[in-house]
Amino acid sequence: MLKNTLFVLLSCFFLSAISKAQVSKIDSSEMVTLRIDPESSRGAAVSRFFDEVNFIPLETTKESLFGSINQLSVTEDCFVIFDWDTKSVLIFNKAGKFKTRINASKMENPEDKKGTENFYGFNLKTENGVVSIQINTMKYNTYFDLNGKFVKRVLTKKDIDTDPEYFKFKEGAKINKNHLYKKDKDSSYYEIAILKNKKEVGIYFPYQADRYTNDEFLSAGGDAITNYGLENEKFFRRPYDYNIYKITPEKLFLAYRLIFPINNSTPTDFMENPVYKKKRIAFFEKNKDIFYSISNTYKIGNLLFFKVHNMAWDTQQKTALIYHLKTTELTSIKDLEPDSLSNYLPITDAGFHYDFSSRGFLGYDDGYLYTSYSSLAMFTFKEQSAGKKATYPPLLTGYFKTGNKKSNPVIIQLKPKKD
Repeated sequence: MLKNTLFVLLSCFFLSAISKAQVSKIDSSEMVTLRIDPESSRGAAVSRFFDEVNFIPLETTKESLFGSINQLSVTEDCFVIFDWDTKSVLIFNKAGKFKTRINASKMENPEDKKGTENFYGFNLKTENGVVSIQINTMKYNTYFDLNGKFVKRVLTKKDIDTDPEYFKFKEGAKINKNHLYKKDKDSSYYEIAILKNKKEVGIYFPYQADRYTNDEFLSAGGDAITNYGLENEKFFRRPYDYNIYKITPEKLFLAYRLIFPINNSTPTDFMENPVYKKKRIAFFEKNKDIFYSISNTYKIGNLLFFKVHNMAWDTQQKTALIYHLKTTELTSIKDLEPDSLSNYLPITDAGFHYDFSSRGFLGYDDGYLYTSYSSLAMFTFKEQSAGKKATYPPLLTGYFKTGNKKSNPVIIQLKPKKD
């Protein structure tokens, strides 16, 4: 009897250990706690945080006219842009000269015209050193070169490489979001998995397959994973979580824990207490100052960039911030003062319009952060800075002579200081 009891206890112990082993441990040994009060943030001159500011107007023609930049990727020679309004991918060179456009007409499959015309973004893929644009239309992945020429069309279910390039590490490991982990007859979903040679190196944040139908999740927009220029590091954020996680080829780290004032913070039991389940949106609508997410997380040198999101929708809020990890100063991006480095023009449209409030920085590449704003904003800002003796570079001078408030958006390229 004693043997049987012992056997059962040991079996339960090992089964429990196996179950627990499926979830990898998050390394918090290097965690830094930051106390952040956005309303206490201050302004500063643009040149306090940036070494370089470049404005790149995008050429406006009948063929190139579009609304706004919803997605931006940067290659060695091109800007690749997705515009939600026109449902098209546009390609410009680094000087803003229009090259080509990919829209629904180029997506049609002569053999199967169903389900090929609608798309909502793109990925850049690199194969044998050649960059191509991959566009998914649910049924197919269609590939184009950087001149907009059709390359190939592959059934989505047969296309094994659909992840963005920045999900991959130099060491051969890759990140998989919403990962399905299969073990014999059992399977579980995980928000993040680190894979190498198709095997799980680490799996984190398990959830039930029906969680999105049984609960409510507010999105801050953009990808939860951000690349900030280091080969083997990415940042990751989660819904209703004020932590910034760092993903490496080996494991997941808790890098920064952000603590906000109580009037901006969710209750400590927000995710566990069933009283909030399926009522989360109503909670944030009622408590408009409380942050439901952080986003736009980048660490460049000693500068930590991030945004906070709530439902106040007040353009005067200080929601885009820079935290100096060495001096602990907290700066509001909205309150950065234009100076000679920026030709006395603002580096975002925060406080004037909604491009930066909605999307924040569009990405980071080769030492530069990228954002954009409309020509309406640009010409308005120029008028407001008329008292300044700005000397514009040739690209801007030509733009102000030939463009107007209805011209294409302007890309702003920013090189953050690293000290």
